[in-house]
Amino acid sequence: MTPTLRTERLLLEPYIPEDEEGFVALFQDTRVSQWMGDGPASEASDRALFGRIFTKVYAQNLFDVWAVRRDGLLVGHAEIKPTDVVGGHEIIYALAPTAWGVGLGTELAEAIVAYGFDALGLTEVHATVAATNEASLTLLDRIGFEHVQDIKEEDGSTTRVLTRRLAATDKSPLAR
Repeated sequence: MTPTLRTERLLLEPYIPEDEEGFVALFQDTRVSQWMGDGPASEASDRALFGRIFTKVYAQNLFDVWAVRRDGLLVGHAEIKPTDVVGGHEIIYALAPTAWGVGLGTELAEAIVAYGFDALGLTEVHATVAATNEASLTLLDRIGFEHVQDIKEEDGSTTRVLTRRLAATDKSPLAR
């Protein structure tokens, strides 16, 4: 079961059905969805994706998926899940543009990484990021991820694989 996590300014908790409109709005914003999965999808596809969080991900306890809230408002999405792309666990995060530019992305990514190390017992976590997503690449570099590989996609674009390994000096940013 996906646990609730707290940071200084964010609350990560399992989605509830009432989050559907906020989830769809987040994923329909092309400033966000251009970097997610295969890019922007139809509203119907995003609604179906939201439904699968309950019918598959939570029902089968496949991996952890969070609604990200600030001051009670849904401002983002986060996941940590096994992936064949890198043979380990990958973090995924997205924030609404209204939450950009104030360090929440760093806070969110650090929280997911800490959860992977502390709760899941991982010794490394990965991220796959479009080579053109400079904001995310900069954020991940700042929190200790290293570029380890490039993947050439079928459409000619490049996806960067980044890895962060557990260090003896890692301290959890999660509120206790």
